[in-house]
Amino acid sequence: MGLLAIIGIGLLLAIIFGPQFWVKHVIQKHSKKRDDFPGTGGELAQHLLGELNIDKVKVEVTKLGDHYDPRDHMVRLLPDNHDGRSVSAVAIAAHEVGHAIQHHEGNKLLNLRQKLVSVASITDKFAAVFFFLAPVLGLVVKSPAAFVGVIIIGISFIAIRLLVHLVTLPVEWDASFAKALPILEQGGFLHPDDMPAARQVLKAAALTYVSVALASLLDLARWIRILR
Repeated sequence: MGLLAIIGIGLLLAIIFGPQFWVKHVIQKHSKKRDDFPGTGGELAQHLLGELNIDKVKVEVTKLGDHYDPRDHMVRLLPDNHDGRSVSAVAIAAHEVGHAIQHHEGNKLLNLRQKLVSVASITDKFAAVFFFLAPVLGLVVKSPAAFVGVIIIGISFIAIRLLVHLVTLPVEWDASFAKALPILEQGGFLHPDDMPAARQVLKAAALTYVSVALASLLDLARWIRILR
């Protein structure tokens, strides 16, 4: 393997996995327990939902990653963030409540994302079978037109999932900086000295899906290259 190929692979891995490692690093960096905090991330989320009169949304612990589930009207937090007293726990709880606010307000992008997720949940099942059989189909299909059709199907599956990620990014950014940040700043839930760290965590929360989006984009580019 040539030097340029090694460098290219290294850059590719950095592009895909770099944001993911940065997100984990930032959250871990600000996860130190703070005895001076009056409550946990879960308690803050419950308090904010009550203050905002979003009564039908509940808060619970999950092991599947911090998220807001608009179908079940549930803010779900990892144990460290639900029960933790840290800048990361508080900021992430506020971020997920930001999604609940979006849902309560009828945010159009959030609604679009949910519709796309419903479509993607179906197409992903077909995609799993398709990509498993794609090499075999490539050998079996003799007609150039049919082969192009197979490639287009693969591109379509990836494009749907990529579209979900692209819509997700502005939704996440809005939850962090248009919803959670003003709440934390104006509500006085954190000391002013902790706000720079909170902004870092909110940025990390907003960029959680960047790695997945980049991976989907590169996969889409690979299939388009095959088609060309």
